[in-house]
Amino acid sequence: MTAILRVESRKLVRGTVILTGLLVVLSAFFFVVFPSIQEEAELFEAVYPDYLLALLGIEELHTIEGFIGGYIFPFVWILLAGIYFAYVSAGMISRDIRTRRMDLTLSNPVSRESVVLQKVAALWVPVVALNVGMMAVLFAGATVLGEPIDLASLAMVHLLGVPYLLVCAGIGLLLSVVVDRVETAQTTALILVFALWLIDGLSQMNSDFEWVGEITPSRYYDPSAILVHEEYAPIDATILLVTFLVLVAVSVLVFVRRDI
Repeated sequence: MTAILRVESRKLVRGTVILTGLLVVLSAFFFVVFPSIQEEAELFEAVYPDYLLALLGIEELHTIEGFIGGYIFPFVWILLAGIYFAYVSAGMISRDIRTRRMDLTLSNPVSRESVVLQKVAALWVPVVALNVGMMAVLFAGATVLGEPIDLASLAMVHLLGVPYLLVCAGIGLLLSVVVDRVETAQTTALILVFALWLIDGLSQMNSDFEWVGEITPSRYYDPSAILVHEEYAPIDATILLVTFLVLVAVSVLVFVRRDI
């Protein structure tokens, strides 16, 4: 039975189109300022405090790879897209429970496990749209600026970014089955993803607290390393995928046992 998957996929189309459009436009605006940043790259890196350089993963800002990895991706993918996935997922179960739509859904021959898994599977819509849209604008922007960029690295930075987005979605999903109020679940998911991103960057300022960043998903996704150094870190991606699966499994377990 895939009816829930089809319905949830259709629900995500409008928000996905808006998100992808906004992020594409935002990325295009970033490209507009690249020539001036390229000229003053050394000054930018000298002026920026160390914690901000660590937070954004900025290095070799004068190259198109360094610019995309340290200037565009931290804001567009890690922060904004991550928040979107967490926010949307946080409403998947809690909203249906709040509106009593879940009662109607479960009155059909479908298990609670299937409901959760099909709703999560519907995230293929923003995953595909965001990857296609961002790859297109980044490649087009680099081409217009006359800056060659390796297509393999560009594809890998998007592919390896998917597990990070899925972990953000897993965080939202867990909150969705634990918290009753939709607004509370979504607000908490938004704040939590932002806080984890901030903790990751700030923890790198002091070696005594760097271990704290190990619990943050952004620690295992480094766009600059992929684009600038072609370091793909498959183990880190695997850690993120396993974390996502654990979050989904816990969410299913909680939802199956809870009283709605």
